[in-house]
Amino acid sequence: MKKFKFTISGHEYDVHLQDIEDNVAEIEVNGTKYKVEIEQEVKTTKTPKLVRRPVAKKPGEGQIKKSASVAGEAIKAPLPGTIVKINVGVGDTISKGQPLLVMEAMKMENNVLAETDGTIKAIKVREGDAVLQDDVLIEIG
Repeated sequence: MKKFKFTISGHEYDVHLQDIEDNVAEIEVNGTKYKVEIEQEVKTTKTPKLVRRPVAKKPGEGQIKKSASVAGEAIKAPLPGTIVKINVGVGDTISKGQPLLVMEAMKMENNVLAETDGTIKAIKVREGDAVLQDDVLIEIG
């Protein structure tokens, strides 16, 4: 946006040039908006203008169905990432603070730790899976 000060017949005007498209300029003069036609030859470009129609979503599109935990505690993904390594198996007894799996997020490897003592009831992901924040990774019973 360009700003100008004009003095016409002793009156001072603050002019803000907001946009110019073809030969029509949108300007603001002392707080009032105007569309002004400029007398000049309209330059045609060889590059076509891209006009996109709004994308209409189909019913149910864009919604993620998450499986709920059957019983016990669910270990959820702290942030979006990729599962690099799973350190436990179904039926393993774990203790609080034990690393359950390694997850790569934001170009860093993060250990996902057990929040409670228990037994692994189900592992909902595999190595290489991409997960979103709050996706269930492991169920502890």
